[in-house]
Parts: sequence; structure tokens; C-alpha cells
Amino acid sequence: MPKEKLKTIYVCNQCGETSPRWMGRCPSCGAWNTMTEDVVAEPSKSSSRAAAPARVTGQTSLTPQKLKNISTTEEKSRIITGISELDRVLGGGIVIGSVTLIGGEPGIGKSTILLQLCGEVSKTKNVLYITGEESVRQIKLRAVRLNVPEDNISLVAESDVDEICGLIESMKPDLVVIDSIQTMRCTDISSSAGTVSQVKESSARFLNVAKTLEIPTFIVGHVNKDGAIAGPKVMEHIVDTVLYFEGDKTLPYRVLRAVKNRYGSTNEIGMFDMTGRGLAQIENPSQVMLEGRPLGISGTCVACVMEGTRPVLSEVQALATKTSFPSPRRTASGFDYNRMYLLLAVLEKRAGYNFSSQDVYVNIIGGLKLDETACDLPVCIAMASSLLDLPVGEKTIAIGEVGLGGEVRSVTHLETRLREAQRVGFDTAIVPKHNLKMIDPAQFPGLKLVGVSYLREAINTIKLK
Repeated sequence: MPKEKLKTIYVCNQCGETSPRWMGRCPSCGAWNTMTEDVVAEPSKSSSRAAAPARVTGQTSLTPQKLKNISTTEEKSRIITGISELDRVLGGGIVIGSVTLIGGEPGIGKSTILLQLCGEVSKTKNVLYITGEESVRQIKLRAVRLNVPEDNISLVAESDVDEICGLIESMKPDLVVIDSIQTMRCTDISSSAGTVSQVKESSARFLNVAKTLEIPTFIVGHVNKDGAIAGPKVMEHIVDTVLYFEGDKTLPYRVLRAVKNRYGSTNEIGMFDMTGRGLAQIENPSQVMLEGRPLGISGTCVACVMEGTRPVLSEVQALATKTSFPSPRRTASGFDYNRMYLLLAVLEKRAGYNFSSQDVYVNIIGGLKLDETACDLPVCIAMASSLLDLPVGEKTIAIGEVGLGGEVRSVTHLETRLREAQRVGFDTAIVPKHNLKMIDPAQFPGLKLVGVSYLREAINTIKLK
């Protein structure tokens, strides 16, 4: 049998377009620097495959179901994992037949949370765990450390996609975990594991088995240096849910966020604490984020961000210090860099505070990213507090969006934010005056609501403390 010739092609990992040579910009979707090298088998003229038989009109093996006969009851359509933070992100549990892709930095805890998920689900159902990166003994050692139930969990160390699909079809487990898709390989494709063609084809075959047998499947995906899941973008399109594990590996807190979810909201987050016994759920993230907050120090203010339906309090820290260079430095961690520049311009033009000779640093504690405009006011107050060296009250919270005219604009879900601040123990809230017309202050006993219309008023409020 003649040996197949191999040839090198370049594949766009955004749209799948192929090219015989590398190009800086994809000619199909226009994305830059997305062409990656791949090796495929060149078809031989002497060993051409037989043509597919012609389709016979009116013949099919498909059997459609009546829409009214398909069950939609919650107990038959979802599996409750027992990990409430994960259930929140998934939209109320694992949907039967769904395919979930979970990505994150190396060492962030992807395999850990999936093994804990297997342990919870295995209490009532059968679970199949496929590992292509570790041996079954390594998984066993981690399971012992995490105190995971072992009775209904089956382990297989394999990377052949066809063998795995055959095993799933014969076992018919209630849950399948594949760790990871970059180690899986289809033997009929000549390229090595992890290439665009292998990842694309492996994902499609796992998806077909999951949908046909209605077996929920979790797939681990590696990320590239930009933080996106490595491989073709089409992999994220065909799956039902895409989860990202976020957080600094040097910090114990982890945030699980859904960027795509066909069966629930993408605004919810789950928070975990990495411990020696695995990932522990953080039921009260606001309390955790405010632990160890310095008291009586200038440059700190508490903000409240809405993560889906959950309000989370977070500490904003700012430091303004005199610079020795002609061009002052600006640095932001956890807050949009360009938004910080905008707010500094508003503080200088509308409130009269000069930062032109100051280095300014903004930091959000706990690894959270505040991308909501309701956090504008606490960031401005923190920067002004550091410039004036004037501490903000330790039980004061600020909520509001700041416009280019220096006005403080109204925000959504203010009542929910205020209830969270009241529950944690804050006694003063600086809020947009326009919002006060729509809420009843009597609903928040013990919480003083200070309405402000302009940024200058808000800063004067902390001067009076």
C-alpha cells in the first residue's frame, strides 16, 4: 500500500479557512495573525476513494419525534451537581445531552473542579472520566486528596477518539469528562494531536455522540497566550456552554464565568477558594472580598458590581503620588485602563483636582474585574481621596456612573446593591440623586442614603466625614 504524502497547510483558527502559505491576515474573516500551521495527508490519485452512492429520493433512516412528546420537566432535563456555585453558572444544573467546554490558565483548577463535579454526580449516577494528560494513578491520588467518592466513577487513560466514542456508546454513562481536547487524536487524520484539524474533528465526534445518546459531556480546553481557548473558534460555536476559570494562580480565589450558555444567563459567576482539599465554594463573596481592608487609610473606597443577579462588594484602591518624571505614569489592575484616563480628565476639568504631576495607580482587590459603569464613582472618590490624603469612611459605599460633564448618572439594580451593602454592615451610601426618586429610603433602616448630582458634591461628602 503506498504511503500517504503529507503536506503543510495553514488554517485560520477563527473561521477555519485554509491556505497553502502563511498570511498575516485571513482572506475569509479578516482576522490578523490567526493562521496556524497544520499537516494533512495529500490525497493520492492512484488510491482515490470510491464515490459516494447517489441519494435515493424519499429514503432515510431518521425518525422524527413529536414536539409535544419530548419531556421538559426539570428533573428529566437537568442534573443538579450539588455544587451550588457551578449550578448557578450553568443556569440551574447540567442539561441532559449538553456539551460544555471549560478553559483557563494552566494550574487554575479545571481538572480539580471537574473531579469534584464527578464525585458529586457519582453519588446517584455513573460517571466516565477520560484523561489524555495524566495516568489513572495520578487521578486516583487527586481523588484521595479531594475525598471524592470512587464507587461510580470509571477512569480511562486514552487519546484515541474513536475508541473513546465506542466506549461511551457501550457504557452509556450519565456524565462524561474529557481532559483535555488538545490531547485527543483521530487516527484517520495524519496531523498530530492539538492541531486545528484534530481539535475540530475530535470536538465534532464527541458532540455527535453526546447529542445522539443524550449524555452530558464536559471538555477541558487549553488556552493560548492571549487567554482564548486554543484551537479553531468553531469549537466554541458548536458546544452549548463555554466556561472560563479566571483568577491569579498566586491568589486563592477563583471566578468561574460563562461566556456562552444556551440554557442560562452568561452574567452569573461562581466564586471558589482554592484550598488543600480542593475548591471550596464562597457563598458570601462580598464578605471575603472586604476581609483585611485597611481602615483609616486614604485612597480606598468600596464599590458594588452586579454579576448577573448577584451583587458583589469589592474594594477599590487608588494611589496618587508625586512623580519625578516629565510624563506621569498611569496603571490600572482590574479596571479598564482607558476608562481610568477618562475619569482622571473629568476630575481635572469638572472637579478641579490636578493629577498632571501625579503618578496614579488603581487596583481592584481580590482579582475581580470591574467592567460596569456603576463603579465610576467609587474609583473617582478613591483617586481624589488619595490625592487629598483624606480617608473615606470605613462604612461608606459609593455607587454611580460618571459622565463627561461631571454629572453622576443613575444605575440599574440600585435596591439590590443597597440591600447587599446593608447586609454587610455599611451605614452610608453615596448614590445618584436621580435614583433616590425611585426608591423608598425607609426600606433601608440604618443605611443613610446621600444623593449627589455632580462629582464635586460626592467628593465634598467625604470631606465632611
